[in-house]
Amino acid sequence: MTEAIPVLVAGGGPVGLAVALEIAHQGIRSVVIEPREEVSWLRPRAKTTSARTMELFRRWGLAEQVRARAALPVGWSDRAVFTTGLLGREITHIDHCFGLDLTGDHRAAEPGQQIPQPAVEQVLRDTISGSPLVTLRTGWRVVDLTEDEHGVTAAVIDPHGQAQRIRAEFLVGADGATSTVRAAIGARYEGSADERPNYNIVFRSPGLADRVPHGPAVHYWVLHPTHPGMLGRLDLADTWWCIAQNLPQQAGDADPLGVVRGLVGADIPAEILATDPWKAKLLLADRYHSDRVFLAGDAAHLNPPWGGHGFNTGIGDAVNLGWKLAAVLRGWAPRSLLPSYQDERRPIAARTIAEAARNMSILAPELSDARLTGTDAEFAAVRARVAEAVHRDKSGEFHSLDLVLDYTYQGSPLVGARSGARLPHHWLGPGESLYDLLGPGFTLLGPAQHPLIGPFTDAAAEHRIPLHVVARSGHRLTLIRPDQHVAWTDTEPGTPREVLRRATGYPR
Repeated sequence: MTEAIPVLVAGGGPVGLAVALEIAHQGIRSVVIEPREEVSWLRPRAKTTSARTMELFRRWGLAEQVRARAALPVGWSDRAVFTTGLLGREITHIDHCFGLDLTGDHRAAEPGQQIPQPAVEQVLRDTISGSPLVTLRTGWRVVDLTEDEHGVTAAVIDPHGQAQRIRAEFLVGADGATSTVRAAIGARYEGSADERPNYNIVFRSPGLADRVPHGPAVHYWVLHPTHPGMLGRLDLADTWWCIAQNLPQQAGDADPLGVVRGLVGADIPAEILATDPWKAKLLLADRYHSDRVFLAGDAAHLNPPWGGHGFNTGIGDAVNLGWKLAAVLRGWAPRSLLPSYQDERRPIAARTIAEAARNMSILAPELSDARLTGTDAEFAAVRARVAEAVHRDKSGEFHSLDLVLDYTYQGSPLVGARSGARLPHHWLGPGESLYDLLGPGFTLLGPAQHPLIGPFTDAAAEHRIPLHVVARSGHRLTLIRPDQHVAWTDTEPGTPREVLRRATGYPR
């Protein structure tokens, strides 16, 4: 017997779970298939949840839960320190990193948050466990799929090794870099890999934090000629992460404790909890979809971690794709809406990969100088030059709000010629965001007496488009999409019916 559902999501990492949460937010049921029974806590991967991702979590009512699970409070530090070793000499520092300082700032409804990816994933799993619209099946995996005019049939293996079949109207492949779904629809990665090896270590070292002379920091970059890399805290107890740069796996596996001590700059006692060798990849799928199958997250794009954009780009994918799938399944948008997912999201991923590649071009080995570890006089002689290089070459890696908050879908077939950006944010009062007034569908924001409000309401009713009207003086009449991006303002041409049809993907 074949089970039938509206949406099947292959892959239950953060992006797959976010797809399911978004379509549940829009009232649509899904099943998520995930091979891992438990979250992988000892390989934290991403550690920065961007301000934009936190805004999207706020939209689902999850921002406070994410912050509550974070071991590092958002106000703990927004600094990156560049040093000769964790316990060594400070060269310089960069403040206001990763949007962590945006609390109360009009630019964003939420600041960024330092939190390991597994903790975010657990919040999403816990939320889904309480949703009647999402079923998460761990220990299952999708092994093949066939697509026809009316839907997708997925071949899956359950935890007991038994073959099952699931029939879905649409399938989302959020199954990572080795995506079965990507291969099944004939899409392929395009791009390159960086051959320089990196080696991640998670370790525990009681009392180490008390010895650090540089104060709190989200990153400590070690510009040491023979031990280049970076470290950071995973909690306010004794757990740390580090990345040794230009270190082959063979050398890391042979002496991980020695790697940690090299970055710290002292023979500290430490317990190695996990290791993870890797090489950076810069890959983009040549297409994001077939007719009824879509790719999201790492299945669609891979970029180096420098800059903290990895899984955040995937959460943006999930929201963009999720509301569109729900609109089609609920009958208020045509199937022709769905290709706009690739039109809008693939350029964002390409830009993100390009920025990460620029960040990757200069890492700790390129910034190091042997004199930094020499005498006090040698250090003093070279410090200013290295500090200047750090600020010149690395500032953009930590200050990227143009990419995080200001990316736009301008040029998309769904938006007006001057629209497509995220709705500019501002606070209405203490803790009350403009975004909190927006509905789950489209929102029309503007003066209560604007003559087009009635025609917009009528046109939305005609097409069964969910439209929430928010009367706010001082705003231009603005049509806002479910993902908080602007579809149209009254500075642009178009009747309400034309604007709504365009915004929901009807052919012109």
